[in-house]
Amino acid sequence: MSSVETPREVRAQAKYVRMSPRKARLVAEHIRGRSVPEARAVLAFTAREAADEIGKVLQSAVSNAEANHGISEDRLYIAHAYVDGGPVMKRWRARARGRVARIKKRTCHITVRLAERPVQAPPAPLQTEPAAAEAPKPKRKPAAKKPAATTAKKKAPAKKKEAKA
Repeated sequence: MSSVETPREVRAQAKYVRMSPRKARLVAEHIRGRSVPEARAVLAFTAREAADEIGKVLQSAVSNAEANHGISEDRLYIAHAYVDGGPVMKRWRARARGRVARIKKRTCHITVRLAERPVQAPPAPLQTEPAAAEAPKPKRKPAAKKPAATTAKKKAPAKKKEAKA
């Protein structure tokens, strides 16, 4: 049997939020994979309306983790944060010359899943052994030099100058 422990997950969901899913997904991408305190800081300084709604869902998930599983906020991170589309309300608006324009009032379902960071055991202290116990490493042999004939370029035969008399 393996002693690998799977991290516990906690979920919170807000359904039928009166917001476009596309706009909410932009904010959800910012917090995915972050720790809970870091995600709260990001949401606090995000100037989008979706940040408030996602913040509420995040707070609900943290409360669920503390109340149901006894996990502190500092040990949690956002494993999944996604936004699904909800039902679309269709409305009509009067336009010129007796026509109408369709208005789509979109809704979305926001889901945040938190997971517990695995507890890491402290690293074992290194065992120091005397330096004399280790055998000295053999030195490398110097690289053999290539013969000069292969490295030098072949020169064209020199032309003899004839002396003019």
